Amino acid sequence: MHITLVYVRVKPENREQFLEATLDNARNSIQEPGAIRFDVLQQVDDPNSFILLEIYRDEAAAAAHKETPHYARWRDAVAPWMAEARRGIRYQAIYPTEPEKWSTPR
Repeated sequence: MHITLVYVRVKPENREQFLEATLDNARNSIQEPGAIRFDVLQQVDDPNSFILLEIYRDEAAAAAHKETPHYARWRDAVAPWMAEARRGIRYQAIYPTEPEKWSTPR
């Protein structure tokens, strides 16, 4: 599996726009054939901080995601709304290791 946590901090004045664009991206991303999960998390004590949990079956599926129109639309829209550069960190699954146990209902 290909697991990435993307850490995002947005400008307060762009938070609602960011959420709208990000939810559109997430809803489209989870429909991709290699997608297992695409979660959008907001920090409770800092509503301008988010984590995107992206899980794809493999490296090829994650790479294909970055070629989709909805990803390009999201990437270009949110760039000026960032309070700092977003950063993605790769992780490996320790438990569960079976992709079907991570699956998001579509």
